[in-house]
Amino acid sequence: MSAPPLTCLPASSPRKRGEEGFPRAAAPLLSFARLLRRYGFAIAPEQVSSFMQAATLLGPRSMADIREAALATLAPSPDRRNEFEVHFRSHFYGDGQPSVEGEEDEETRIKDDGGTREKESETARQEKGGALSSALEQLSTRDFQRDDDRLTAFRRKLAYALPARRSFRTVRTHSRGKLDLRRSLREIVSADGDVPSPLLRRRQTVPRKLLILIDVSGSMKLHTADYLKLAHAAVQGADRAEIFTFGTRLTRITSALRIRDRDQALARAAAQVDDWDGGTRMGPTLLAFLSVPRFSAFARGAAVVILSDALERGDHGALETAIRRLSARAFRLSLATPLAGDPRFHPETAALSAILPELDDLIDGSSLKSLSDFILSLARPAPVASTIWKRVS
Repeated sequence: MSAPPLTCLPASSPRKRGEEGFPRAAAPLLSFARLLRRYGFAIAPEQVSSFMQAATLLGPRSMADIREAALATLAPSPDRRNEFEVHFRSHFYGDGQPSVEGEEDEETRIKDDGGTREKESETARQEKGGALSSALEQLSTRDFQRDDDRLTAFRRKLAYALPARRSFRTVRTHSRGKLDLRRSLREIVSADGDVPSPLLRRRQTVPRKLLILIDVSGSMKLHTADYLKLAHAAVQGADRAEIFTFGTRLTRITSALRIRDRDQALARAAAQVDDWDGGTRMGPTLLAFLSVPRFSAFARGAAVVILSDALERGDHGALETAIRRLSARAFRLSLATPLAGDPRFHPETAALSAILPELDDLIDGSSLKSLSDFILSLARPAPVASTIWKRVS
């Protein structure tokens, strides 16, 4: 098969810039990096920039130069090298869409606090529980009604109740610290050799990040309004709280929830989320979250709380992979499901049974009281979820 015409211009050619400020010839390279990210490759923005620079330095004289530049800078792991080659052939040679095991038919779209859509009307459906669980995308918007603020106490206590970690930054202390030799010597010099009381410092203790992932699919429509109110209180009460929604898409709504007035904040968040009350692709959306380095950094060392019934349709392999990766990054990974509010509930579905060993907590998410009490107790140690639910069984 003969190679197609090169899509990149030589370095000596005049550059034409597109809408995003990049040369038009760089568009295929940039879109290839985006394609890899959608399929779960961990690619940082610096790697994309290096990829385009490497292709420019190589000419490029052939498609082999672009391939070598991609391998050197995007650095796919050895176990995904074959998958990388399939994507490269598909993108640059047009060999058709790659078939990757565990991926859904439609790619997961990611939205980061940007843009709004016109309101769409939808007849409210009254089904409960898992009857609305589906993998089909359905777009709609939502309005939140005014409600008594039951979360004031939660917001005030949250900053002091989150798990803490020792920072590498230090603060001055008068006791139970280590000698601050540099500043002590400065004091001695400034005092003409007199030996004052030694200065002590200790490592600062700071709250861990709080990451809340909210399922907004149709099976959760009876609870998402309360979950968003809880998320708003969390953002107002904690300095480093991050909020995402997921259904068939992934949306970051932290900026909207930073508005102090709750009604305004929820209205803006409602305008940003496009996939209210639709289907659910929990595994692919969580993998999409982890594929963006800036987003996955939010989970590193954080207390991660997923508010979802975890009713994954079809193969749950993607969900199991995503939960395992989240568990490896997080300080504590918790799943709050409204199904656990039923005393007869047991994690017996294939998806829940597969992810239970990776969870630190599997708790009742059917009420604001149970959720707020649990989040305020995150700093206290507890047995892992699999141990608790084995006892219950």
